[in-house]
Amino acid sequence: MRIVAQRASFASVSVEGETVGVLDSPGLVLLVGITHDDTQALAEKLAAKIWGLRILEGTGGSDPDAWSRGDVSCSDVDAPLLVISQFTLYGDTRKGRRPSWDLAARAEVAEPLFDYFVEALRGLGARVETGVFGAHMEVSLTNTGPVTLIVEG
Repeated sequence: MRIVAQRASFASVSVEGETVGVLDSPGLVLLVGITHDDTQALAEKLAAKIWGLRILEGTGGSDPDAWSRGDVSCSDVDAPLLVISQFTLYGDTRKGRRPSWDLAARAEVAEPLFDYFVEALRGLGARVETGVFGAHMEVSLTNTGPVTLIVEG
């Protein structure tokens, strides 16, 4: 499982001109790619990692020192998450000019695991919005910092 996590002040995802998910306050946009050997256990592990990842600006929470350090997590401040499936994270560009998608799990494997990852985040208390699995989506975001990390497991 490969996740690109971007700190954002605002983000939205649309399908066929209709907004299907919105990050309307500071939080994280997660682009999630799934490969063949990913498991539910890994999805749970990465959900917990991301929910506790201290990469947000200090905007609140119960730890007053975090405000000055600027290192709070989504769980500290109940920050929202916008989670979008992205099989292209497993595109292999080492040969030629056309990417190979062999490392990306097929939809019948990836979609249930993507849904499980989203539910794992919700189970931790996260407010999660999503795109539409397998759809052609338009994603708009204001990346703050900018902060962009790759989280893998």
